[in-house]
Amino acid sequence: MLKIRLKRCGRKKQPSYRIIVIDSKKRRDGRALEELGFYNPISNQTKLNILRIEKRISHGAQLTSTVKNLMIKAKNI
Repeated sequence: MLKIRLKRCGRKKQPSYRIIVIDSKKRRDGRALEELGFYNPISNQTKLNILRIEKRISHGAQLTSTVKNLMIKAKNI
């Protein structure tokens, strides 16, 4: 099963995350099938490729709860 989830990158105590599509059995920082955006919680920047995310969802990928909340926040802005 494919999941759309966060991949941690950045320095120690300064996290930033990439939003990726990956097999659910792979580790958190494993090789992604596709990168769909990024999220920086410190500066509260978010960039999402909503069209690609919706296409992946239509093909059966599932969102994690955190990515789902980011999508809701992005659509309201």
